[in-house]
Amino acid sequence: MSTEFTLTPGANNLTITVIYDNNRNSEELEIAWGFSALITGNKKTILFDTGGDGSLLLSNMKKLAIEPNDIDAVVLSHIHADHTGGLADFLQKNLNVTVFMPESFPKKLKENIQQYGAKTVEVKESLMICENVYSTGQLGRLIKEQSLIIRTKAGLIIITGCAHPGIVKMLTAAKDLMKSLDPARDGNDVLLVMGGFHLEWATKGKIEKIISSFKQTGVRYIAPCHCAGEKARSLFEKHFGKNYINIGAGKEIAAANLQ
Repeated sequence: MSTEFTLTPGANNLTITVIYDNNRNSEELEIAWGFSALITGNKKTILFDTGGDGSLLLSNMKKLAIEPNDIDAVVLSHIHADHTGGLADFLQKNLNVTVFMPESFPKKLKENIQQYGAKTVEVKESLMICENVYSTGQLGRLIKEQSLIIRTKAGLIIITGCAHPGIVKMLTAAKDLMKSLDPARDGNDVLLVMGGFHLEWATKGKIEKIISSFKQTGVRYIAPCHCAGEKARSLFEKHFGKNYINIGAGKEIAAANLQ
């Protein structure tokens, strides 16, 4: 893995746009169970997950003025259809992307992606996707899942699909990776954790323990969506106050606005 951490100007212009979610932020967009977000402002424009329905994904992209051909890479968090279901339709619009997927994905799926003309990268260990953007590598036992780490001057942004291995474990893995690459910065501050947290059926006590762990870790902003569940979203909002970001399809987060 590269240990080069030169921050380009793009690291300050980072924007994350939620394209697909079961929570709504814009009345113009359709919603459905699943998740997809676009990351711009780095050397590569990255689509993280593709939602569950390709026609809905592409429809929301069009409404958000997102051109599929402008996307350089697709990062798939895990195998579930609500995160990979939109991929085939997307690949029909963009044949030149590189798809980063957990090594555990079925061979047939990898072959299908390659048949569209896209390149595939099988992710087992942590790796650099482009300057300032990393994968944790596939984590977990039953459901292998990777999350995305984006390094900005203000701290780390961590995006999860569903956090099946556990959201705290994924956060810890991300911080440990950054610390191993740059010990002087002690893993860097965590600016934002966002995405699916897999807490839909979690008890209040479990959620509050996770919130406490996030607070101790120094997470500054929190933006749960998708499978986080309304109970967890409400509790995170209660404890993080103005640093809670209510997100859903259509929400745009500019890193420069997070202080």
